[in-house]
Amino acid sequence: MADLPEFQRQQYAFAAHIRDPENHPAPAGIEDRRMAIYRDLFFNNVSQLLAKTFPVLHKILGADAWRILMRDYFSIHRAHTPLFLEMPREFLKYLEEERGEVATDPPFQLELAHYEWVELALSIDEREPDLTGVRRDGDLVEERPVLTPLMWSLRYRYPVHRLGPDYQPASAPEQPTLLVVHRNLAGKVGFTEINIVTARLLELLRDDSISSGLQALETVAAEMDSADLAAVIEGGRQILQQLRARELILGTRDSP
Repeated sequence: MADLPEFQRQQYAFAAHIRDPENHPAPAGIEDRRMAIYRDLFFNNVSQLLAKTFPVLHKILGADAWRILMRDYFSIHRAHTPLFLEMPREFLKYLEEERGEVATDPPFQLELAHYEWVELALSIDEREPDLTGVRRDGDLVEERPVLTPLMWSLRYRYPVHRLGPDYQPASAPEQPTLLVVHRNLAGKVGFTEINIVTARLLELLRDDSISSGLQALETVAAEMDSADLAAVIEGGRQILQQLRARELILGTRDSP
């Protein structure tokens, strides 16, 4: 730092004070009234942006705990992008790698933040599904189902889609929560709670070696060690139809 030009030393001191005013004094010669404008401007803008991105977590924590969390994030994390839409990912990275265990934090804090961030990530994803060659009403069993690329299959310890001020479990349920967060063709982001069979079926349909819905269902039946293949296929057909109704499956096309 001593080797830097004076103006750069001033810039570093200015930024350090804005990030963590309690531990870094303001640069000499600047009136505190003026510094307060910058302190409040930077902190409030970031805090308000993240509160809108993580609305459920913000409500659960409340104003005081949220401000303490934001102050810790502001003072510790070093963001690698100036883009506003990337800041929520920076905050999630802070929770994942820098926050550590804090006794007053809800046990589901990281999972809830991840879930809320996924909703944002899908909403701003610039990709659009390619429907070229897709038969929207094709046979989902005999032909090969086409999944939307705008879909995240997620597994959480806590039921993140149900959390709120009135529901905050102190410990994780015995069974994990399996969700698919997706964006439909109209651009609306939603979620679908699924079971382990549907999760496995979606995983198989991502595999290019699977030539049809039937092959995927036969694989599921074999893994379940089911003696009633016909029942699995019929139940699987209904699942595939439900996935198409939600536009997780866009239609069918011939196997590559």
